[in-house]
Amino acid sequence: MNNSEISEQGKLTIVGTGPGTDQLLAPAAKQALLEADSVIGYKTYVDLIRHILPESCDIQAYGMRQEVERSRAAAALALEGKKVCIVSGGDAGVFSIAGPVLEVISEEDLEKLNLSIIPGITSALSSAALLGAPLIHDFAVISLSDLLTPTELIEKRLSLAAEGDFVVVLYNPASKKRTELIKKCAQIMIEAGRKDTPVGIVRHGFRADQNVTVTTVSEMLNHDIDMNTTVVIGNSRTYRKGRFMVTPRGYAL
Repeated sequence: MNNSEISEQGKLTIVGTGPGTDQLLAPAAKQALLEADSVIGYKTYVDLIRHILPESCDIQAYGMRQEVERSRAAAALALEGKKVCIVSGGDAGVFSIAGPVLEVISEEDLEKLNLSIIPGITSALSSAALLGAPLIHDFAVISLSDLLTPTELIEKRLSLAAEGDFVVVLYNPASKKRTELIKKCAQIMIEAGRKDTPVGIVRHGFRADQNVTVTTVSEMLNHDIDMNTTVVIGNSRTYRKGRFMVTPRGYAL
């Protein structure tokens, strides 16, 4: 099938909307949303971009834990010949909807669709911008959600990241019902000799109710940490400079 034949079929665009502000939404993402017949996504993320969608757009907002349902609905509409955007906060390819979409679409149907993915600014990077320069050396990104990943595997990854002296970025660090893994993370880091290591805690980064805190591993649990928070734990060389964190790369200064 050539490109012209594909383009006559449905168009499915997986859109990362970034931190949730118009200024940090990629122009290509905004253009795709403006051209969409249908926009599908988790309600929180849909609400953040609802104001830029055309009145004619069919908007389908879903609740939490409905990733598969969202993905199937988006694919079905695109296979009908519609221009469909399925949206995610941050980057759709980082702990997000790009995976389920590609998993639910068969190879046969994939050939029928003009499918593309537009990147967004993931919270590791937006949080790093607010914290200064914490990710200048090697870093690991780990989700503490045990909904789809065994707790033992998450703990193993935390331990190996600490052993390897990585800067560690935590996604989904805690919820009202799930607080044990963030406590375990702090314990692992303290046992690795990082109790005084700087930690950045960013909640709702780049939104109106943004909160940015720089603390230490030993004090991090004294701060509010929830699902809207990204936690950045420095490595053994990370230091605090005013309100910022700096992880040196090793340049001769």
